[in-house]
Amino acid sequence: MSRIAVQTPSAPTPVGSYSQGARRGTLLQVAGQGGTDPATGKLVPGGVAEQTTRTLRNIEAILRSEGASFADVIMVRVHIAHADDFPAMDAAYAAFLGQPFPARTTVIVGLLSGMLVEIDALAALPDH
Repeated sequence: MSRIAVQTPSAPTPVGSYSQGARRGTLLQVAGQGGTDPATGKLVPGGVAEQTTRTLRNIEAILRSEGASFADVIMVRVHIAHADDFPAMDAAYAAFLGQPFPARTTVIVGLLSGMLVEIDALAALPDH
């Protein structure tokens, strides 16, 4: 079983040597996504809440390209630039995903200029 690169125009084009996602069998790893609007290639205006929502939309687009949804996501890793942004990120995340939530790790890290949040996801795809 080989690894298959996942690519959709509905999410931002990678800026480095990686795929938007990688699939092997029924597992799909979505690469870290940020609050970049795929139509403009620029970060959305606003703060961490707006970037979190855009980031989750980008992940959703990659999931959909493989016939999946957030209901198939079992693990999420969130990286935020500032600890003070946690409540706003968490509120936007909860509003977008709803319960039951996947498992999640959240860490405070340095991110690219202007980026306030980066999120990746691991999904177990439905059998077709």
